[in-house]
Amino acid sequence: MDRASSGLREGEPIRFERISGDAGTELAYIVEIEWARAKVGGSDEVSPIPLRVTTIFRREDGEWKVVHRHADPILSPRPIESLVQS
Repeated sequence: MDRASSGLREGEPIRFERISGDAGTELAYIVEIEWARAKVGGSDEVSPIPLRVTTIFRREDGEWKVVHRHADPILSPRPIESLVQS
């Protein structure tokens, strides 16, 4: 995990765009495009980083808790519709 997190430094989220989501009584999910900026690798320059993010929540003791989050960088422009297939 340290290796994965060492690639991004001094980052901050810029904005989020909800693409999809649903909730049941015990589980919920959201799919978002997350725009952030951070220093990448050994660079001292701050770069924009668009991510496709899926987050899974589970209700525990009456509260929603994140149980899984997966993010992939978006490397090339694509229509939003291509990120969620029906």
